[in-house]
Amino acid sequence: MTRAWSLPLLFLLCGSALAGAVLGESPGRAAAILPVFVLLAVAHSPLVFPRSVPVEEARRLSAVDGRPIVFWRPGCRYCLRLRARLGRDARRLHWVDIWRDPAGAAEVRAVNDGDETVPTVFVAGRPYVNPDPRWVRTRLSPPE
Repeated sequence: MTRAWSLPLLFLLCGSALAGAVLGESPGRAAAILPVFVLLAVAHSPLVFPRSVPVEEARRLSAVDGRPIVFWRPGCRYCLRLRARLGRDARRLHWVDIWRDPAGAAEVRAVNDGDETVPTVFVAGRPYVNPDPRWVRTRLSPPE
């Protein structure tokens, strides 16, 4: 859990330190710097992703509704790209945070030669590593 928030906290600390360093010289610059780092922190936090579920629950739900399972981790720019490009459709996938779920991390390592390469998307039981977001969208069932 702590690891998922390490990068966002680092962005906030660095942004605060940088803004504090230039505050005396240029308050306007400090006021512009801090929001940039806050946005970076939010973008790399678990907050921008749909609720993560344990891998067992994701498998069970996927078996029922046929929706793909996405294995991801906070701070991954490719996961962020997938999430952003899917837009609202991202809620129609089952998301497993491999930093919160050791079984999910083990599953990703099993299909990626021991590496935790994310995003790894499982569609009908087959893994696809860092697939194109348009391709993932075509694999979604029609909206309910």
